[in-house]
Formats: sequence, C-alpha cells, structure tokens
Amino acid sequence: MNGLYLTFIKRALPLKQLAVLLILSAVAITTGIRTYHSISKEVQIIDNGKPIVVKTMGDNVAEALEMLDISIRSDDYISMAPDTDLDPKALNVINIKRAVPVNILVDGHLKEVWSYKDTVEEVIADNGIMLNPLDRYEGVDAKDNIKEGMDIRVVRVNEEIIAEQSDIPFTVVEKPNDVMNEGETKTIVTGENGIREKYYKLTYEDSKPVARVFVNEKIVKEPVNKIVEYGTVLNFRNHRGDLVRYKDVIKMKATAYTSSFEDTGKHPDHPEFGITYTGMRAREGIIAVDPKVIPLGTKVYVEVPGPAPDYGFAIAADIGSAIKGKLIDLYFDSSKKVRQWGRRDVVVYILNEQNDNRWKENDNPCQ
Repeated sequence: MNGLYLTFIKRALPLKQLAVLLILSAVAITTGIRTYHSISKEVQIIDNGKPIVVKTMGDNVAEALEMLDISIRSDDYISMAPDTDLDPKALNVINIKRAVPVNILVDGHLKEVWSYKDTVEEVIADNGIMLNPLDRYEGVDAKDNIKEGMDIRVVRVNEEIIAEQSDIPFTVVEKPNDVMNEGETKTIVTGENGIREKYYKLTYEDSKPVARVFVNEKIVKEPVNKIVEYGTVLNFRNHRGDLVRYKDVIKMKATAYTSSFEDTGKHPDHPEFGITYTGMRAREGIIAVDPKVIPLGTKVYVEVPGPAPDYGFAIAADIGSAIKGKLIDLYFDSSKKVRQWGRRDVVVYILNEQNDNRWKENDNPCQ
C-alpha cells in the first residue's frame, strides 16, 4: 500500500513538494519518539523474586501494574503504595511478595491466614499472637521458612509451684518412774505432729498437666514428742484387795514362834521377855530373819501360796540361832497358832517403801 501511496504522491505532486512532505513526516516521527522517551517511566518489577524491566506511560504504581496486567491481593506485600507517583528520571523498583495460605492452631482455635512473611515467628507476630517465654512450636521451628499450606501449632506452656503438706508423726518417749506402780502410765507432755511441706513444679501444655517434678521440701513445724512415764514399782493385790508394792521377791521356808519359854527360854518375869533382838516388843507382824538375807528393819509382805490366808505385812525385827539362809520365823501370839502353822513354803515380798526409822512400839505391821 505504501508503494501505491508513494506512486500516487509522485504522480499527484511535483517532486519538490514531495521532498518537503517526506522531510516533515520524518521530523514528526522523530519528535514523537523523543516525546515518548521524555514522558515514559522506567519500572523494574520484582514479582516474588522474578524481575521485569519495562517502560510505561502510567503516572503511578497502580497504573503501571494495570498496564502490565499485574494484580495484587490485599495480603500481598508491595514495596510502593499503589498511588505513589512514578519518577520519570530514575528507575522505579517495585518489590512484590506474594502471600501464601498458612494454618495456625493456637489456644484451641484454627486460624487460616494469608501471609507474605518469611519465617514462622514473623507470621505469628504479624497475626498479633503473643508467645510467653515457655511457649513452644510443635512440628516447626521459629526460624523455619514459610511454605504454602504450612501448619503452625503453638503450644501454650505454663508452670506453677505447689506445696503439699504432710504430718510428721511425733515420737512417743517412755521414761521410767520409780514411784508409780508397774502397769500405770502418766502422760507428761502431749505429743503434737509436725508439718512438712513438699514443693512440686507442675507443667501444663494447653491447660493440660504433662509433668510433675519434685523441687524441695522444708519442715514448717517441728514435731513435739509425747513423753509418757511408766511405773516400775512391782505390785499385786493381796487376798484382802490391798495393793502390795514391792521391789524384790524371795521364795522361803517359814516356821513360827511365840514368846513362850519353850521358844525363847525366858519366863514372863524376865526383863527381856517378849523383847526382840532389835528392842521391839514381839507381836504378830514381827519376823525373825537371817540378816544376811533380809536386813533387820526391812518391811516385807509374807504370802502363803494356796487357800490359806497370808501372814501379811511384817517387819524383820528379830533373829534366831536356827534361822539361817532362806528361812524365816513368824511370830504368833499363841502357841496354838504356832502349832497350826508348822513349817510352810512362803513368798516374801520386800516392800518398796522402806525407811531408816524403826517402827514404834505401838506400830502394828499387820494392819
């Protein structure tokens, strides 16, 4: 067509006018090219790391992207705002980072988000999720790069110290009491349990307990020992129900005597008639002993095994030439009682209560 057009021009116009027309057309084209270059802008678009360099007649970033048919999501990153004017004198660099879908599971909720951030921890922070010092990720690390469709689980971790109290049983301390009867007890100090506190660290993950670790313990209150005294004085109940307290017991043979001439060789008119070796007047409750076995002045209780009544309480106040070893002689007021007694096996209890004073003349040891 251009050839026909030029042929037409050649035929229609004189050669001189044709030359002028061609010169004007060339000038117009050159001017247009110069004008385009003077008002166009150079733009470099880096879309997810892929660079594109173009020239555009658009005035701002949005127009430039529209002319290049490049769309931007609201979640994508763009380094220049869409309404930013392009600089005709410099290279306009526009960085675009495309957001990808990411699943975040935190606090029991699943959040589906789009993010252009590079790492896991950046995505978490960008979504306003605050991590406590003990919180952790499961399946990923904080510095892991984000991938499309990645699952990020945040595990909430809490720790607490708890105290558990337990009793420290008191100890029962038993102490002998040489005044109390055997079988008797008396509480001097009431015992009281102490208190021990043990401390444990409990760890929770997403509000569920996962660990329990012993930390330490301390005694909050010391126990108070219970002090109990127990009697050591040997004792028994005699046939009359009296409590007999004794410190020793001897199995012996017992004979009987009276103040008669047959037993003592003294008549009633003798100045020492009825007077014992210790100077006490003889009466029932006085017994003759071997001082090497039972010291004179010792208070005793003479028990007769079997159904016969006991001789009872007595005092060792007399001796006899035939009374040796484990043999005692019991005083009776009549020869009939002496004959009835004869010779018997007895049990002699050395009484617990003794003193250095001899019984007075009017004392009756059998009462």
